[in-house]
Amino acid sequence: RENSSENVLSSVNRLLLHEGRLMLAESTRLLDVYLFLFDDFLLITKIKRNKKKYGGSDTSLIPVCPSLTPELQTFIREGGFCTVLDQPIPLDRLILKNVEPI
Repeated sequence: RENSSENVLSSVNRLLLHEGRLMLAESTRLLDVYLFLFDDFLLITKIKRNKKKYGGSDTSLIPVCPSLTPELQTFIREGGFCTVLDQPIPLDRLILKNVEPI
């Protein structure tokens, strides 16, 4: 069954606190991901690049959410997109640990 990610982000009461790019270490490789920290969960998405440009030459006309960082707005205008990597992590279930650098 297909889940709609639009429903995840459509809550009127949900606030985007922070967003940003980082490298996620998987078992044998690094994965380029983009995180969205909301006031109730953390959403991890995988960054994908579209091989085709978004319909036409004037990409400045593509509607992009103004609350996103300029970096992500530019990425989307250039045909990039993010796909949800896994289920959102509720903040009340999230545990943060300080890890020493390798």
